[in-house]
Amino acid sequence: MSLLRHVGTIGGLTMVSRVAGMAREMIFSRVLGANAVTDAWFQAFIIPNVFRRLFAEGAFSAAFVPMFSKRLHGEGGLEDARSFSDDVLSVFLPVLILLCAVLELAMPGVIWVLSEKPVDPGNFDMAVDFARIMFPYILLVSLVTLFTGMLNSVSRFAPGASFPIILNLVLIAALLGGEFFMNETGASVEQVTYGIAWAVTGAGVMQLAWLYYWIRVEGFRPKLLWPRITPEVKRLSIIALPAAIGGGAYQINTLVQLYFLNQLASGSVSYMNYADRLNQLPLGIIGIALSTAILPTLSKFVGSNNKDGADRIQSDAIELSMLLTIPAAVAMAICAVPFVTMIFQGGRFSVEDAIISGGVLGVLVLGLPAYVLVKVLVPNFYARADTRTPVYAAFISLGVFVSFNIAFLERYGVIGVAAASVIGAWINVAFLYIVMLARGHYRAPVTLVLRIARQLLAAAAMGAALWFARDLLTGWYTAGLVARLLALAVLVLCAATVYFGVAFAIGAIDRYRIAALTKKKAP
Repeated sequence: MSLLRHVGTIGGLTMVSRVAGMAREMIFSRVLGANAVTDAWFQAFIIPNVFRRLFAEGAFSAAFVPMFSKRLHGEGGLEDARSFSDDVLSVFLPVLILLCAVLELAMPGVIWVLSEKPVDPGNFDMAVDFARIMFPYILLVSLVTLFTGMLNSVSRFAPGASFPIILNLVLIAALLGGEFFMNETGASVEQVTYGIAWAVTGAGVMQLAWLYYWIRVEGFRPKLLWPRITPEVKRLSIIALPAAIGGGAYQINTLVQLYFLNQLASGSVSYMNYADRLNQLPLGIIGIALSTAILPTLSKFVGSNNKDGADRIQSDAIELSMLLTIPAAVAMAICAVPFVTMIFQGGRFSVEDAIISGGVLGVLVLGLPAYVLVKVLVPNFYARADTRTPVYAAFISLGVFVSFNIAFLERYGVIGVAAASVIGAWINVAFLYIVMLARGHYRAPVTLVLRIARQLLAAAAMGAALWFARDLLTGWYTAGLVARLLALAVLVLCAATVYFGVAFAIGAIDRYRIAALTKKKAP
């Protein structure tokens, strides 16, 4: 297995998706701005995504992929794997339909719980409508996740990594169409936002068709059978339940964050969304890609009691993730306001909006290495069929997050919400590593610790260079598109040159290890 090759495939496509998502948010900010309508839309959009991550991506993938892979590569081969996936689909789909029906009926109550009290009737009805329009997306994207798991089991990572691009392209088209109607017919921001909500569900249909095509290419023919709880489906549920609870803690975290943001001034939900969009760029490219790529290999080494192999893969993942994440965090912390201004400011998104969102980003990225490390460490537990420990870590992190939100909200506002998220993420990492250490699952070697220390030194040198460079380009951040792109390119080039130059000079990058990671076979 080439870790770097698989990470490159997943990360490269994820980067395309994140860049498309960035373009989407740029257009969204200019067309719709940051106001009560966008707050209602983002709040509604978060709800199906919370349940998607809870029931599909997190819990389901952690349980389904190892079981499906075992059957596919076992004595039963393709037929055994097909039978298992058909049984799962036949139970999974009715459960999703029931969940959608219940949440559609209960949506006013869900929005009321998350809203500021007293509730503004106009914004409340709008948020309920948006959420009801978009919630069927969970049904569609959950089936996409099932098909993605099947493809990942045969090392076909590209289709599953590319499907989010479809959502971003559809929403970009809807936003551009909305801008046209606003200019030509005088359509309101609210009317355009309703159209964008419908575009989300439409994109889900396209994503499902895309993944269905690829599983057919790989020889899978999913069938919808009469639901039956077979021993394997029951075992899948038993394994997935703790992961769902653990994932639930993260998603409850998101909903709790939404609740606290709704207690603040209008626009706070939007400010956090724009800041988090930039924060999610390296998290998706690095953290999710590594997490997806290392799980099959970790499972293989753990299953064969090859501790040296498992430790090597874990160390490689940590080293590679920190090599890329630390400079990203430092760069975005120092240039937070310039980045937000260059990317989002314009149209209905003012300079003042950019300054507030930039302040949120500057705090939020302090937790970026922690968010990535959680993604990299959790597969070590899943490879051992231990979905409980990440549950404990997630709920401890949630408790810390809520406590610091209560302490920070009134004094620091939206910045305080971001700070609480950062503290909770680092507590999560600390708990996971301490447990791994105590159980003898993994101990970071001294060479890895020293290399990360050198990465920090290289990032500090890069940060000093950016500190001076950003002020030299101040007038370019709010200028035309070409000037903004040039300023962004100068900052990125400055950061990359200084960081990687210093990193190579002081030994923060192991050239031989990177070369080994590019080989088709693990050394």
